[in-house]
Amino acid sequence: MCPGPLRYRLRGPSRVPHEVADGLGWSRRPQGPGGAAAHGARPRGREPHAMAIEAGTRAPEFALRDNHGRTVRLADLRGERNVVLVFYPFAFTGVCTGELRALQDALPSFAAAGAEVLAVSNDSIHTLRVYGEQEGLDLPLLSDFWPHGEVSRAYGVFDEEKGCAVRGTFVIDRAGTVRWTVVNALSDARDTTDYLTALRAL
Repeated sequence: MCPGPLRYRLRGPSRVPHEVADGLGWSRRPQGPGGAAAHGARPRGREPHAMAIEAGTRAPEFALRDNHGRTVRLADLRGERNVVLVFYPFAFTGVCTGELRALQDALPSFAAAGAEVLAVSNDSIHTLRVYGEQEGLDLPLLSDFWPHGEVSRAYGVFDEEKGCAVRGTFVIDRAGTVRWTVVNALSDARDTTDYLTALRAL
């Protein structure tokens, strides 16, 4: 796992409507279904990554290979399924593995909600193949390895200092619009039930 905490946290509609992040004296209203606009001051000091894209934004297109070498394109899912796009720092790390196991267990619930779950890290395809087999993961593990972090940067969740994606999740509707987002500190696992709540609100 990448060391060190992030300096902000963005929550979707399943959380309280207004949060103060990590005691830094800035706040931001989350965005999710309903279209409430973000507001608040920018965090003090330089951030190692760009601000994550917000709800209401057109989801950046991508084509990434998964742990079996298959190319997965966001465009292929448009009009067919909602997408839960989950960025995580590294395979074979404790918090990431716990999150992915929770996603694996919840796959039937995501399918019932008409959603495809895509997990993205900056690991190589070969690393992800071994990782997926070791953990018994059926969900696609997408490799944003080369150009390194290109898709993570497009979504504003690539940490330039650590060289990995941070814990950002984007719920994308069938039209290709981001409808809900969350970014957690690197040590803070996300709650899978939040994604299901956001999907049911679409």
